[in-house]
Amino acid sequence: MSVNPRHRTVAVNVGGVWVGGGHPIVVQSMTNTDTADVQSTVNQVMALAKAGSELVRVTVNNDESAIAVPKIVETVRMFGIKVPIVGDFHYNGHLLLKKYPDMARALAKYRINPGNVNIGKKHDDNFRTMIEAAVEYDRPVRIGVNWGSLDQSLLTRMMDENKLKSDPEDAKTVMMRAMVVSATESARSAEKFGLGKDHIILSAKVSGVQDLITVYRMLAAECDYALHVGLTEAGLGSKGIVASTAGIGILLQDGIGDTIRASLTPLPNGDRSEEVIVCQQILQALELRSFTPQVTACPGCGRTTSTYFQYLADQIQTYLRTQMPTWRSKYTGVEEMKVAVMGCVVNGPGESKHANLGISLPGTFEDPVAPVYVDGKLSCTLRGDKIAEEFMDILNNYVDRTYAARAAETIEA
Repeated sequence: MSVNPRHRTVAVNVGGVWVGGGHPIVVQSMTNTDTADVQSTVNQVMALAKAGSELVRVTVNNDESAIAVPKIVETVRMFGIKVPIVGDFHYNGHLLLKKYPDMARALAKYRINPGNVNIGKKHDDNFRTMIEAAVEYDRPVRIGVNWGSLDQSLLTRMMDENKLKSDPEDAKTVMMRAMVVSATESARSAEKFGLGKDHIILSAKVSGVQDLITVYRMLAAECDYALHVGLTEAGLGSKGIVASTAGIGILLQDGIGDTIRASLTPLPNGDRSEEVIVCQQILQALELRSFTPQVTACPGCGRTTSTYFQYLADQIQTYLRTQMPTWRSKYTGVEEMKVAVMGCVVNGPGESKHANLGISLPGTFEDPVAPVYVDGKLSCTLRGDKIAEEFMDILNNYVDRTYAARAAETIEA
């Protein structure tokens, strides 16, 4: 694996979760419930946390949502979920943080958009009020610039300055630079108002992959603040997943990014947790972190006219993810396990040998047998109509035998 060294950033403690400073890259998500609806928001926060979100952000946009926040945090804690909850503020955050101290204390972090709190204009009282609340309650802040709400006075000034250059840059480049300036100048203002660098995270979000890469490379070159990375609106389905993976993956490969989010648009009544799984898979594919055992499965071809291997691969992958909440507390290292489910003999045995556990199911016109490999060696050959059940038994026995032993070794050490 070839991953560039991590961009050096200052570590920030967000409710017990460390972001930056060389700590593991953090996965975060955001609810889409009405925060004033305590029950719905609690349910979604818990679902996101159980899926693996290590920070969960909620909208705080009015009195009702501000009043609900302490109840949400308390209820989530009652269920044993310790995920830090972050407040997302726009336009009136300075009023809400001042009016509702219980809400300000309950949140683990505040997200501020400098484009809509007067920063950069003649008066920065609103921005200063929010930073002073962060200082008073000892809370970190993410200063999140968004190109859809960029400080227009700053952008106009930089556009005017660009026109006077002998070799002016194109408008998009100036906008990217304006985003970087907005983020870094806001961070320096926050420090001037008393917030430590170890309480500041920056982001500069856009909706295009190439623009995302450009602006974050510029931002990383300008500062050592911890960085949150993600597209501001990734989109629906495969488009959103691919765009998030392309942009975030390239930046992580560059060593840029301390916390990530895939801002996917869910289908009506869709599972919000999908954005958490996508982030986990990005990190696991890049071998930066491990979250759940991975299943390698062939795409199928004319040699695999049976759908049985597809059924088995899906069954195993679902089973592994379902078991992880239990396995994580019992088995050390199980999240790094690799399982191969292959549909014929062309690549089946070879892929199976590279996995911890592998099975090569019979393809078209092949003998009706399924060789099983354990740690690269042929262990047994399964036959008949109970191959799936028998392979699952082998998998469970392997997990208990291999990773329970590792857990015991860890305890003894």
